[in-house]
Amino acid sequence: MSLTTFAAVAQAAAPAAGAAPQGAFGFSPLIMMVVLFGIFYFMMIRPQMKRQKEHRALLAALAKGDEVVMSGGMAGRIEDVGESFVRVEIAPGTVVQVQKGSITQVLPKGTLKKS
Repeated sequence: MSLTTFAAVAQAAAPAAGAAPQGAFGFSPLIMMVVLFGIFYFMMIRPQMKRQKEHRALLAALAKGDEVVMSGGMAGRIEDVGESFVRVEIAPGTVVQVQKGSITQVLPKGTLKKS
């Protein structure tokens, strides 16, 4: 096949390819985007929002005497709860002041034994 014959065939086929029906497939990319966003929402966004809500509830319920674990892995007993900070006794006579957000877990009472 020569180059001119190939060009003539390509030119003849071009209008037929461009005239494909758009009816059912016109919204296909939009539908795929909505489906992907829905999957993304239920797999990533919603669980993260749930964890944040649980963490805010945990921080709001902090009280003196609670035994907690901080984000660095240190454990201690709460001595005082302020608006933004919490005073935590990590060893007998050793009290540190940490941000409320650094508390990751509240332990059951009696988990930390007195020395």
